[in-house]
Amino acid sequence: MHTQVSILIVEDEGIVALELQESLEQEGFKVVAIADNGREALEILKGEDVDLILLDIHIKGDWDGIETATQLSVFKKIPFIYVTAYSDNSTFERAKATMPSAYLIKPFRIHDLRKAIELAMYHFSQQQPSVVDVREKVATKKEPTEQEGILHFNNAIFIKQNYKYTKVSFEDIQYLKADGNYTYIQSTEKRYVIKNSLQNVIDIFNTERFVRIHRSYAINVNYLTAFNENMVHLGDEEIPIGRNYKDVFFQLFKQL
Repeated sequence: MHTQVSILIVEDEGIVALELQESLEQEGFKVVAIADNGREALEILKGEDVDLILLDIHIKGDWDGIETATQLSVFKKIPFIYVTAYSDNSTFERAKATMPSAYLIKPFRIHDLRKAIELAMYHFSQQQPSVVDVREKVATKKEPTEQEGILHFNNAIFIKQNYKYTKVSFEDIQYLKADGNYTYIQSTEKRYVIKNSLQNVIDIFNTERFVRIHRSYAINVNYLTAFNENMVHLGDEEIPIGRNYKDVFFQLFKQL
C-alpha cells in the first residue's frame, strides 16, 4: 500500500521532466511515470494507478497536450493540469474547452504547482456523485454534510495531514469507527482520524463495500470473515451489530 498522490508527467523535454519529478517527490508526491507523447501517456494510464496528470501542451507525437487530455478523459475521468510555456489566446481557448483543473505558465514555482494540485484534487472530488445510503432507513435525521479534510476519487480517499494529502485506498480500509464528531479510519497498516461524522464518511466514500452495522461502526464487507446474530468478525477484530441495523445488514448480505 502506498499513501502518496500518484502523478503522471507528460513532458517531452527530458531535463524539464526530471526536474519536475524531483521537485514533486520532494513535496511528497509519487511520480508513477514520465511520457513524452500522448499515446504513451494513454498506455501508462491503462496500466498504472494515476491520481492526477501534468500535461505540457506542446509535446511529441500526433497528439498535442490538449488532444492528449481529450483522449485520456475518454478512457478515465481524472484531474489534469496544463503546464506550458505558451500563453497565447488561441491555445488557452482550446485548452479551456477541455475543462482542465489548472493552467500554469512556465516557469512556475513548485509552491504554485503544489497549490494547483491541491485545488485540482479538491474540485475534482467535489464533482463526484454522492449517494443517499439505504442504511439511512434507520436514521431519524440526515446529518449535515461536512467534507473538510477528506477528498475521494479513484477508489481512494485523500486525508490532509501536515500540509499534504495521504492516500488511503478503499480496498485497504477495514472498518470505520465513530467517536462523536470524529471518525477513525482503520486501514490494514494504520489508523487515521478525521473530523467528520461516520454517516458523512460513508456517504463521501460512495461505495457499497462499506456497510453500517452499528451507530458507531461501519465495516468493509470484503474483510468480513464470520458473523452471527450479534457480532461480525474481521479476522481477529470483533465488532457488534446494533439492534437497529440488523435487518438492514442481513438484507444487504443476502444481496452480495
